[in-house]
Amino acid sequence: MGSGLTVAVFGAYGHTGRFVVAQLRDRGFVPLLSGRDAEKLRVLASETGFDARPASVDDPASLDRALAGAAAVINCAGPFATTAAPVIEAALRAGIPYLDVAAEIEANADTFTHFGDRARAAGAVVVPAMAFYGGLGDLLATAAMGDWTAADEAHIAYGLNSWHPTAGTRTAGAVSRQRRGGGRVVYTNGRLERRHDDPPTLEWAFPDPMGPRAVIGEFTMADVVTVPSHLSIPEVRTYMTVEAARQVSAPDTPTPAAVDEHGRSAQTFVVDVVVRSGDTERRAVARGQDIYAVTAPLVVEAVDRILTGRTRTVGVASAGEIFDAPDFIRALSSHISLELLP
Repeated sequence: MGSGLTVAVFGAYGHTGRFVVAQLRDRGFVPLLSGRDAEKLRVLASETGFDARPASVDDPASLDRALAGAAAVINCAGPFATTAAPVIEAALRAGIPYLDVAAEIEANADTFTHFGDRARAAGAVVVPAMAFYGGLGDLLATAAMGDWTAADEAHIAYGLNSWHPTAGTRTAGAVSRQRRGGGRVVYTNGRLERRHDDPPTLEWAFPDPMGPRAVIGEFTMADVVTVPSHLSIPEVRTYMTVEAARQVSAPDTPTPAAVDEHGRSAQTFVVDVVVRSGDTERRAVARGQDIYAVTAPLVVEAVDRILTGRTRTVGVASAGEIFDAPDFIRALSSHISLELLP
C-alpha cells in the first residue's frame, strides 16, 4: 500500500485524473493535485481535502514547485504532445518516477526517442501509456508470450460495447490527426508506417459472451509503440469494434455518464490479444468496465510497484517490460478479469 507517500497528479481535475486521485487515496497514497487551471484545482481541493499546486508546462519553475516533496508524478493532462516532455523534464530534475496515461501514438514514441538514453543514464523510471490503451495491451501481449522470446505477429482486438469520449480524448485525437497530416499509422515490418487509405473492416471472433463482431482492422492504438519497444514482434495490429469507432468519431456523441457509486460509466470491454509464432497461437483476454476508470488502478498499481522496487529495468519502459506482466494483471483482479489461453 501507499504508506502515506505523496504522488503528484498533473491534470488531477480531468475525467481520468479524478479516477486516479480517488484510486491513490484508496491505496493509501496522498494525492498532490496539480494542473494548469487554478480554479478547477481549487474546486477539487475543496472536494477532496488534498493540497493543490497550479503549474504550467510553459513554466518549469512552477512544475518544480508542484513536484517538490512528491515520491512520483502521474501525468493525466493531455494533449501529451504538449505536456509529456515538460513534465518528464521536471520529474528528472526532481529525481522521481514519471508515469502518464497517454494514448497518443506520436507522443509515446517521442518519449522513448527523446528520453530513453537520459533516463537510463540517470537510473530514472519513465513509463508512458500506463493506461487502458498502450499499457493493458502490452501487459496482455507480454503475458501471452510466456517463455517465447519472439513472435511473428501480435493482434490486439478491442471489443467495446460503446465509446463515449471525454473532451481530452477528442483533443488528443485532433492533435494526432494533425501530426499525421490526416493519415493514419500502422506497425508493420518492424516499424511505424504512415498510410492515407481507408482501414479495412473485417470480423473478429471475440470470446464469449461477445462473440463475432465487425471491427476496424487497422484502428491503430498506443500498443504499436509499447509492445514492440521490448518484444521482438515485427507485426503489431490493433482492432476496434465498429460501433465504438463510430461513436468516438461522431461529433455529437456525449461524454461518459456515471452509473455507479464509483463514477464508472456503463461501458464494458473485452481486450482479446493473440500472439502467433509459426502455426502456434497464444491468447490473453481481459474483461472489465469503463476504459477511463480502469486506467486508474493500472497506473496506481504501477506507481506502487515502482516505489516498492518491484521493477525489472530503468529508463523509459513500457508496462510489459518493467513489470511481471501476469502478476501485475492478477493484482487487478477486482477491476479486470484475466484469461490466459493456449
